[in-house]
Amino acid sequence: MNYIGSKYSLLDFLEATIEEVTGYRSGDNYVFGDLFAGTGIVGQTYKAKGCTVIANDIQYYSYILNKHFIENIPDLDTGLLEKLNALSPVEGFIYNNYCEGSGSGRNYFTNENGMKCDAIRIELERLHTSGEIDSHIYYYYLASLVNSIDKYANTASVYGAFLKHIKKSAQKEFKLELLPVISGNVGKAYNEDINELVKKVNGDVLYLDPPYNARQYCSNYHVLETIARYDNPELTGVTGLRNSPEQKSRFCSKRTVDTAFEDLISNADFKYIFLSYNNEGLMSLDTIKKIMSRYGEYSFFTKEYKRFKADKDENRTIAADSTTEYLHCLIKK
Repeated sequence: MNYIGSKYSLLDFLEATIEEVTGYRSGDNYVFGDLFAGTGIVGQTYKAKGCTVIANDIQYYSYILNKHFIENIPDLDTGLLEKLNALSPVEGFIYNNYCEGSGSGRNYFTNENGMKCDAIRIELERLHTSGEIDSHIYYYYLASLVNSIDKYANTASVYGAFLKHIKKSAQKEFKLELLPVISGNVGKAYNEDINELVKKVNGDVLYLDPPYNARQYCSNYHVLETIARYDNPELTGVTGLRNSPEQKSRFCSKRTVDTAFEDLISNADFKYIFLSYNNEGLMSLDTIKKIMSRYGEYSFFTKEYKRFKADKDENRTIAADSTTEYLHCLIKK
């Protein structure tokens, strides 16, 4: 997925730095916490290295992805794929609220793709509720649905807005594609407020990748949240936003981020803590250094990388094409 804040392009930098600081090598069996997990790319990487991964995210679609990536191991039955892709379209919640043909005025998916998504989502819930598939298979296919449907979304990148006309990639006929299944230790995925969860878990390495700015993920990916939950929420506004006050992150507010961060670091029962942040974030670099230095030995590493772009260059007022990623490191007392 093309995801805000994804560390896919920075994995080499992260892995090399964490290995240098901790001395841990691939194959060492240690507990790795990825508690702002997003799409789970970092946790997946460390599961494949032999770690037992604890993953968490306050967004439910992220939880679904990590339930699969972190808790599932080979071999999983792929026999359901052909049946799901052959289902007849259904005028369900996605079609009725996110497709123009329903009269909703929203144009997130073609009518056909929205109905195919509904058909698959409804059938998965039926199969799971009836006991015809277990939770491992349910999360395997549901995570795959969330990941697959995103490729057919009629957006510039995120779901804060839809495009007026259906773009080429969104016109293609939707096909469910299965995500990879990662070999390794069975970890644990959570869907909790990180400041509460950190008081209940512990491990060796904690990796933190909080939001850097005021953009709330619950607004930018609300359609995927609704597909994951399929809870028929009341929607508001032109874009059909969910009412999700419990998913507003304190790390997205200048007023609350410093306090939330110190609370997190003080309660973290991990020997090594790594924080990804860039030079344009809500927290200043001095603030991060001061807070982390109170709890042990602090250092940082940097890397230049290309800025995430969710719109066309001519619509942007920001001049810089790149930004500096900081990996702040703490060896806790």
